[in-house]
Amino acid sequence: MKVLVPVKRVIDYNVKVRVKPDQTGVDLANVKMSMNPFDEISVEEAVRMKENGPVEEIVAVSIGPQQAQETLRTALAMGADRAILIKTDETVEPLAVAKLLVKVVEEESPDLVILGKQAIDDDSNQTGQMLGALLGWPQGTFASEVKKDGEKLLVTREVDGGLQTVALDGPAIVTVDLRLNEPRYASLPNIMKAKKKPLDTKEPADYGVDISPRLTVVKVTEPPVREAGEKVEDVPTLVAKLKAKGAI
Repeated sequence: MKVLVPVKRVIDYNVKVRVKPDQTGVDLANVKMSMNPFDEISVEEAVRMKENGPVEEIVAVSIGPQQAQETLRTALAMGADRAILIKTDETVEPLAVAKLLVKVVEEESPDLVILGKQAIDDDSNQTGQMLGALLGWPQGTFASEVKKDGEKLLVTREVDGGLQTVALDGPAIVTVDLRLNEPRYASLPNIMKAKKKPLDTKEPADYGVDISPRLTVVKVTEPPVREAGEKVEDVPTLVAKLKAKGAI
């Protein structure tokens, strides 16, 4: 099996996000960036599948600026075999990402595409589903467990009512959830080895894909400050205050 793992460079989840003074977006200047946490899980799952036998090659791909090479090197240090950077300084929306990934899939012919269910910067949760629709491939979303069972891939999904297991015929697409695994830390020897692994750089034009945005950001604002709580003496007082505020 060959596995394609798309990864995204985002603001590190430990960093407090700041909105630009003109409210046109989020301030990225001098901010620590890292791999999207859900994508770390997808890389880890691909590496585990390789360690357990069914996977022979892992290809990581990222769409973003030149600095996204660092994100790909992290994926290589975790265990990916080679990487592809589709270089662009433009903001790429999920549909354009899916269209670019379709072209990569056509070139690489993977048996499985495994990616995070969403990115923590835009929270779109759209790329995997759009890629499945464009390719006409079966997909298992919100995966908390992935198993190879003969020719089929068994994906346990987290749904509102509990867990659902689906059997996918390959090639297929899987989007991963938080409880699938715990990503490993890249060791220093693997970080050094990652520097020698192949990383190809391309551009959207090489694939003939128009990445022009379809959406316009009108305004970005900070969330409202949460009001302080209020202590009450007993339940009747609580009920009375809730009724007064129209909460019940």
